[in-house]
Amino acid sequence: MAEIAVSGNDNKRALINGVNSVVRDAKPDTLAVIEFGQGEPRLLGEVQAPHSVVGPPNSIALTPDESLALATSAEKIDPADASKVVPDSRVSVVDLKASPPKVVEVLEVGAGPSGIAINPAGTLALVANRNAGTVSVLRIAGGRVSVTSTVPIGAATTGVSAVAFTPDGMHALVTRDNDSIVSVLHIAGDAVTKLDRDITVGLRPYSVSVSPAGWAVVGNVGRSVNNTGDVDTVSLVDVSREPFRTVDTVSAGPTPEGVLASPDGVHAVVVVHNGSSRAAGDPLRGRALVKLLKVENGRLRVVAEASAGDWVQGMAFSRDGRTLRIPEQVGT
Repeated sequence: MAEIAVSGNDNKRALINGVNSVVRDAKPDTLAVIEFGQGEPRLLGEVQAPHSVVGPPNSIALTPDESLALATSAEKIDPADASKVVPDSRVSVVDLKASPPKVVEVLEVGAGPSGIAINPAGTLALVANRNAGTVSVLRIAGGRVSVTSTVPIGAATTGVSAVAFTPDGMHALVTRDNDSIVSVLHIAGDAVTKLDRDITVGLRPYSVSVSPAGWAVVGNVGRSVNNTGDVDTVSLVDVSREPFRTVDTVSAGPTPEGVLASPDGVHAVVVVHNGSSRAAGDPLRGRALVKLLKVENGRLRVVAEASAGDWVQGMAFSRDGRTLRIPEQVGT
């Protein structure tokens, strides 16, 4: 059976000798829909849709039946000054069953929509609004998506970045990188509420992914905004029983921006920037790294690693967890 992956292409940003720059007269952003079968990957189509490389890599989500893709757009070109960007507020809905795939809805959520997740039943989506301090709740039914409510998480400066459902769909974890907290949401049908239970992980939790085995990994990017080159961490959170809690934290390398749990319930990967977005000749410049993590007896450890390209962002496992696909950013 074929597998579908969707890659977001931000055409308004470019990495130019270590500077994340705004592109003048940029082409529209796109989403590429790729089919992975027994042979070579096949591009099913590319649709124009607003998207953003700025924000956590967990910014596109597919329904379990691979009929719809939801993609956030954290920023857009400033209408008043084309050399700048401002927070966006759009989520695009793509019909993956159409030939070719097409955008069927564009929803308005909070400012700076970043991480997005869909529950295991495919009936609910949550969007982390990074510039609003909120989470938007989206209902999925009959091939349509609608915004039903907004959940306050913290101040607009909280840095609400990414969100992930627990395996039973009854809770979700929300990272807050500006105050180094992970919040817990309770979910009953369409009703989503923030619990009075925050989890402490590492410095500036950014991305989060939950395993079907009842644990979550959180990438803590540290002082990445200052590009320090210091080693940062990944935390392991036990979500198999309440109250959820952090049970382990390991060193990962400079700026572990993306994390993803494998379908096998044992492994996860972390993409470490490792100074790869720095200018040529910078003493802290390195090659991005992909590190394989293993969870055993409530502990987390790095078991393998491989070099990647520059400014690496998202990743996707195959259904069997044996193949990992990683798109690279194009820079100069």
